[in-house]
Amino acid sequence: MSDRGQHLLLYDGVCGLCDRLVQAVLARDRGALFDFASLQSPAARAVLGQFGQNPDDLNTLYVVVGYQSAAPRLVSRSSAALFVSETLGWPWKAARLLGVLPHGLLDWAYDVVARHRYRLFGRYDQCVIPRPEHRARFVDTREELARHPPGPGAAS
Repeated sequence: MSDRGQHLLLYDGVCGLCDRLVQAVLARDRGALFDFASLQSPAARAVLGQFGQNPDDLNTLYVVVGYQSAAPRLVSRSSAALFVSETLGWPWKAARLLGVLPHGLLDWAYDVVARHRYRLFGRYDQCVIPRPEHRARFVDTREELARHPPGPGAAS
């Protein structure tokens, strides 16, 4: 298996904070280890259903570690955020030091930010469309393109 697209990051597609996170990961993930899907997409709903999670819960960041492998695992909330920072390497890996704090405390802090994220970071009316050079890394975009390929003369 290629190292590219090993992990699937599931995020709230209308959240300003989540959009900033996705843009930061895209800019720093030189090995393209992460693929993406908005929580509002059919792809994310299907994945979350497979793990017994509520696909209507938009307050949670998820990472499906090894999502194309035989044994994927789901991490969420603060564990997902720490996994992302560690996977991006230095200096972001230093955030892993927060892992010495109790898991309950980290998830509590995560929940406080999640509860107020729209007020603090804004909210979009609809999911942000990825830039053309990143579209292949968005699972929901790839599936939509497979269902409705652009016709002749369509803009890319």
